[in-house]
Amino acid sequence: MPSIDINCDMGESFGPWVMGQDTELMPHITSANIACGFHAGDPDVMLATVRAAIAADVAIGAHPGLPDLQGFGRRVMAVTPDEVYALTVYQVGALQAMARSQGGRLHHVKTHGALYTLTARDPALADAVARAVADVDPALPIYVANAAIAQATRERGLRAVYEVYADRSYQDDGTLTPRSQPHAMIEDVDQAIAQVKRMVKDGVVRALSGKDVPITADTLCIHGDQPGAALFARRIRAALEAEGIEIRTV
Repeated sequence: MPSIDINCDMGESFGPWVMGQDTELMPHITSANIACGFHAGDPDVMLATVRAAIAADVAIGAHPGLPDLQGFGRRVMAVTPDEVYALTVYQVGALQAMARSQGGRLHHVKTHGALYTLTARDPALADAVARAVADVDPALPIYVANAAIAQATRERGLRAVYEVYADRSYQDDGTLTPRSQPHAMIEDVDQAIAQVKRMVKDGVVRALSGKDVPITADTLCIHGDQPGAALFARRIRAALEAEGIEIRTV
């Protein structure tokens, strides 16, 4: 029986400002990537999201990003490997402590936004992330969606969990269409369901060009900040289960 993990970026509110539909999403996912205060989130939000994940039996992941609250971590910054190593250790360690304090445990790490983009472009930055995770806890897998971070993860002796996206379109090389380009986001839930089914069952995704691109699907990401995210998650999970695909944490 094919299976897939459903993950979602969460805990991205800040103080009284609310981002996303975390409460509505939690019942439909199996792992949560929780912001660690750099691109979004704060200690109170981190703690509340950890508690909600534990209550829903959802795996807890650290979601480190660049120190860019105003830009939501999506603006590229000039950072060195040493800086990326330090900011990754800092954020993963903080979320790990939050989880432990509530009787839970950290399950995985997934980079956010521009930090993810930078690891795709620069193998030294990808290695800095993988080295940081290995130094914090070598048992933690990294959710990966580009070749550089996948290779760095394996070379550091960590488990790579291959991530695919329901709400993003793809290019011929298997990378995501940049958000700055047309048709980068998939807003039609039926189109998203069709894309996910092919990725999970057939191991391919249809690029914007019309080309079928091979892809490995261990975990499926649903962006919590997208409008209608809870509806996306609910309908996609129901459609996959109807196809006999098991939804479970990796």
